[in-house]
Amino acid sequence: MLKKYQIINEKIVESQEENSHVLVFVNPDENEKKFLIDQLKVDEHTLNSALDPDELSRLEFEANHIAMIFKFPKHYSGKNQLLFKCGTIGAFVFKDTIAIVLSEDINLFFNGKQLSKITSLYDVILKLLYRAIYHFLEHLKVFNVIADKLEQKISVSMENKYLLNLFTLEKSVVYYLNAIHSNAVLIEKLKNNAAKIGLSQDQMDLLDDILVENNQCYKQAEIYSNIFASLMDARASIVSNNLNVLMKTLTIITIALMVPTLVVSIFSMNVKIPMEDFFHAFSIIIGIAILSVITFLMILRKVISKSIK
Repeated sequence: MLKKYQIINEKIVESQEENSHVLVFVNPDENEKKFLIDQLKVDEHTLNSALDPDELSRLEFEANHIAMIFKFPKHYSGKNQLLFKCGTIGAFVFKDTIAIVLSEDINLFFNGKQLSKITSLYDVILKLLYRAIYHFLEHLKVFNVIADKLEQKISVSMENKYLLNLFTLEKSVVYYLNAIHSNAVLIEKLKNNAAKIGLSQDQMDLLDDILVENNQCYKQAEIYSNIFASLMDARASIVSNNLNVLMKTLTIITIALMVPTLVVSIFSMNVKIPMEDFFHAFSIIIGIAILSVITFLMILRKVISKSIK
């Protein structure tokens, strides 16, 4: 699917003009791939890399254009079970046109601070990089909120479900770390080749800001990753401890039921026993059974209090 955009009043606006300067190919079909390869002379391998979610960010200089591939966080889907994934965007910058290739339809040019004051094609690329970093930061905030809720559930739960959810969340942070680091390599290459590309001083300043933001984003993701990793054992111990407490309670109940059962069983043997013809024999036996339970609980309470001290 092809979408066309123009730069109007320092903003990206959707357009239907044939000579639109910004072309966005969403999961391109064979005809669109042929147009990119045959007409725009895009390298087929690089084009396939732009559609591969596992591809690393990179910068390449071709004969008539510059090819860039960078990472961005995908929209979350409930079927992923708290696994947040990263996608890939390919940008091919020509003299008067930029072709952007991505595998899924996302709102690239929403109105916001990250995509304002656009005056050139390189501004489009830099702003998209800035927006990807901002998107990563937003997802990291969501990770923190989800982790807090999972911690509350783990503290009272005896199931592995929430622990597995937390493990999946930790796995997502690792994916994000790799993607953010990969973007950092691309940003460094852009900075080192700024003169060759022809970036203005304002664009250089923006690139410096993007590099700082990306480093901060990486540090934040690294902190979350370390926290999740270091506390996984503690949270697993909490689940195990909750199970132990439950087993302890069930054991106490079982023993408490065995005591009166023993008393009643002794008196109900198929042999001649005392008080066999006594009218209140049943009441006496039940009373002895109840007394045995009370005695057992009192002894158990004393043992537990001594062990705590």
